[in-house]
Amino acid sequence: MLRRLPQTQTPTEAASLKPAIRHLVLILGDQLNRDASAWDGFDSAQDRAWMCEARDESTHVVSAQQRIAVFLNAMRHFAQALREDGVPLDYREMAAVTLAQALVETLAALRVQRIVLTQPGEWRVLQALRAAAEGAGVPLDVREDRHFLCSDAEFAAHARGRKQLRMEYFYREMRKRHRVLMDGEQPAGGQWNYDAENRAGFGANGPGFVPPPTRFAPDAITLAVIDLVNQQFADHPGSLHADGWPATREQALQVLDVFIRERLPQFGLWQDAMWEGQPWLYHAHISVALNLKLLAPREVIAAAEAEYRAGRVPLAGAEGFIRQILGWREYVRGIYRLGMPDYAQRNELGAHEALPGWYWTGQVPMRCLSDAITQTLEQGYAHHIQRLMVTGLYALLLGVEPQQVHAWYLGVYVDAVEWVELPNTLGMSQYADGGQMASKPYVATGKYIERMGNHCRGCRFKPALRTGAQACPYTTLYWDFLMRHEARFAKHPRMALQVKNLARLEPAERPAIVSRAAAVRRGDWDAA
Repeated sequence: MLRRLPQTQTPTEAASLKPAIRHLVLILGDQLNRDASAWDGFDSAQDRAWMCEARDESTHVVSAQQRIAVFLNAMRHFAQALREDGVPLDYREMAAVTLAQALVETLAALRVQRIVLTQPGEWRVLQALRAAAEGAGVPLDVREDRHFLCSDAEFAAHARGRKQLRMEYFYREMRKRHRVLMDGEQPAGGQWNYDAENRAGFGANGPGFVPPPTRFAPDAITLAVIDLVNQQFADHPGSLHADGWPATREQALQVLDVFIRERLPQFGLWQDAMWEGQPWLYHAHISVALNLKLLAPREVIAAAEAEYRAGRVPLAGAEGFIRQILGWREYVRGIYRLGMPDYAQRNELGAHEALPGWYWTGQVPMRCLSDAITQTLEQGYAHHIQRLMVTGLYALLLGVEPQQVHAWYLGVYVDAVEWVELPNTLGMSQYADGGQMASKPYVATGKYIERMGNHCRGCRFKPALRTGAQACPYTTLYWDFLMRHEARFAKHPRMALQVKNLARLEPAERPAIVSRAAAVRRGDWDAA
């Protein structure tokens, strides 16, 4: 009697024998909220959640170790919470493939009727997942991301017919629409913007005592993530700390509560100030939790406004903070959604210098740059003035290709997700979009940094000098920038006065500035 040999099944044939999954709900690493639209109608009896740690998400730009760890730690804690709630979950740990390839493998192994996904924050990810679903012949349902307070359709309506987009007008619309800091039909206090009251420096005595940031002792999940990063990403920049950023909803709420109580009352006044060796100051440190969606912007805004209404926070401080959440955060997302994919390639100033290698080490003689970069590599964090007016300003004045600046920012900061990082970098910081995002390039001499902090006191370079070996590179490069772009900005409504200052230069100064700027680009700091 002949015995029939077992036949080898293809993955598709094997999958056809399994019960059908109605909805495979994709949960990305920055979508860790149970009220996301992807969960609408979720039925544990018919549906399944899917999460994947794809190695490519840490390597398509060089990601710092702490950024990798923050995402993985939060993802694994979210997965644990789902399992504890009885949610069927496929979780793939550190797959050596792309996110899309991992999805293709899953679809080949399972019978999936439909993929459900909240709109990804990154254009690249959405296109890759669309292609994977189409290739597998499985319908993909991409749903609106209602974490945000402005939908794509609402931002497109705001932009329609406008020659220029300006955050201030968008922000006022958002205040009215969501009834934030409004007294009837008028803004609280009678004006929309209190920015002029929120630009103080610390003065000679510095910030004094500053409440420390909220950090959390590592649990077993965190320690496992640290081991994984140490083993698989040891050659990546940055460093890991056992006590770290919030990884759960509960921890995120604790960080928010501490900020509201301890630092928000002083946030507005000191939000632009810097001090050497003081990375945290009076900032919120909630951008990680917001961008992972462990916190919702609505609750953050409501908490800040409640403190103002209770008389515990000055209006200028509350407004300055709320403007960052309700204004800038929503505005930059709108710019990103409206402009991609072409926006990522913008380079209106024709900048093509390479990003200096010391952006990865902090070994540079300017104290402000060394402090900001060293802090960034150690903590994965720098506040907005360090990003805009120290590391970003230097790259802009130097003429670094904006895509290289973007890749650095996306890789080194723990709160970096492309929808928010790219417009802030290419648009606001590098003016690569020619003014779509910001009304002017944010350029300044070393005198601005001297005014806003104490780094210049012990620095070998002098902010008042534009030529010679002691000239501050920021100051030299500022004047070089104006000369290189004189024709472009001569009639610009917000740059014309700065350009007119070129007339103050003596005839011999122009070539001296150019020569000193060339030496700075070479890293020849001692050259005149």
